[in-house]
Amino acid sequence: MYRLITLLVASGIASALGQSFEVASVKVAPVLNGDLYNINLGTVQHDTVTLTNASLADCIRFAYGLTSDSQLSGPDWIKSKELRYDIVAKALPDTPREQVLRMMQALLTERFKLALHPENRELAYYALVVAKGGSKMREATDAAASAPTGVQGQLRIVSNRMPMSTVATLLSRYMRSFVVDQTGLKGSFEVKLVWTPDDRPVADDERGPSVFTALQEQLGLKLESRKGPMEVLVVDHAEKTPTEN
Repeated sequence: MYRLITLLVASGIASALGQSFEVASVKVAPVLNGDLYNINLGTVQHDTVTLTNASLADCIRFAYGLTSDSQLSGPDWIKSKELRYDIVAKALPDTPREQVLRMMQALLTERFKLALHPENRELAYYALVVAKGGSKMREATDAAASAPTGVQGQLRIVSNRMPMSTVATLLSRYMRSFVVDQTGLKGSFEVKLVWTPDDRPVADDERGPSVFTALQEQLGLKLESRKGPMEVLVVDHAEKTPTEN
């Protein structure tokens, strides 16, 4: 049953695309000691997709545009720190990002024998929307983004090229809440966001703005608390060891 679902999903994606990666490497990453090590949760630059030290859950979230753990259900091991993967996949020049992500879905299906299905579940979440007055972000550039001056205890999201889906994903992780991109903003932007989490032990005279205030003042965005039916992807089957490259 799992294999049938896997083949049907892969076949459907492949027929819709008519294209796959020119070269794709999917490897089990070595287990690293300590808490600090480089993790790339998914980038698309120069027609190349890269994920480093990513769990299978991270890979699925990236490929399907999910921003939170609550949007993905499956066996515990897909989120484990002990099972990480390195993926590098090269697409044809000028392949649209949306198509690259569909190709990633097909790649995960093929290499991990991934089988999943969607379900609607009632979830509480934050909607990331454009604030009154409009976005304050500039369109993406090739220049390196300089980080705003901050103080100890502050968090920051700084990039010269970041889509809103990635902003929502990072906010979800930092806030430990489900954040959904509903800005309607397409493409990538220069993002400079600095804030102080409420739970950080920082002196009052050094405390920066909350994430809610910083989003409005620095990016022209805001978070709205909502609740409603959201699609959740349920992993029915996946292999821990991907097939050979």
